Amino acid sequence: MIKIGMPLTLEPKQDSDEEPESFRCKLVEQDDHMFYIDYPINEKTGRTGFFFEGTQFKITFVGEDQSVYMFHTEVKERKKLKIPVLALHNPGKKHMIRIQRRQYVRVETAVDVSVQGIKGRQDPFTTISLDVSGGGAAVIPPADHSLKEDDLVETWFVIPLSSGETHYIQSTSRIVRIVQDKETKRDQLSLEFIDVENRDREILIRFCFERQLLLRRSKVQ
Repeated sequence: MIKIGMPLTLEPKQDSDEEPESFRCKLVEQDDHMFYIDYPINEKTGRTGFFFEGTQFKITFVGEDQSVYMFHTEVKERKKLKIPVLALHNPGKKHMIRIQRRQYVRVETAVDVSVQGIKGRQDPFTTISLDVSGGGAAVIPPADHSLKEDDLVETWFVIPLSSGETHYIQSTSRIVRIVQDKETKRDQLSLEFIDVENRDREILIRFCFERQLLLRRSKVQ
């Protein structure tokens, strides 16, 4: 479920109503009792976080089955392996909660998209997304497009993470369906990613998860 080298997202437990800080790190080593992580980096500031024994965290990660898992833990000690690490309590698999199933959750969000059209029938165009998931997206084509359902197009999505990193996700995409918006009268393309790299799919899932967290926080405020 969780393996060496996997990226983890940490949120320190806090009592205030302030927006929780988010840190990223990687799992360096593990045994039956402990997870050993490299020093976490604040996703907004890029600075290394320093935490004392007893600091409690909520941790999320994307498993090999492309599901998102969550568990609670705390710092047990600071240690030196090949690099300085934090030793976190390993609560065991039964305390890891799956919070996103394999079928990918879509989030309504606008990101920049470039589409390479069908040669001789549709010129390349740039647009924005209506929603994004780990398995596909919906985008707005030009008003005079000539695309059809089941067409294959090359797509590039600009994916900004909360860490400040920007990723460019490329994939062959199949047009699953074309629907017309009742209000704007504009077509919308529903795309399925056909051959996206596993690493890129993990980035998409992480991006969707981050957007879900932001949406939940905005509703609470």
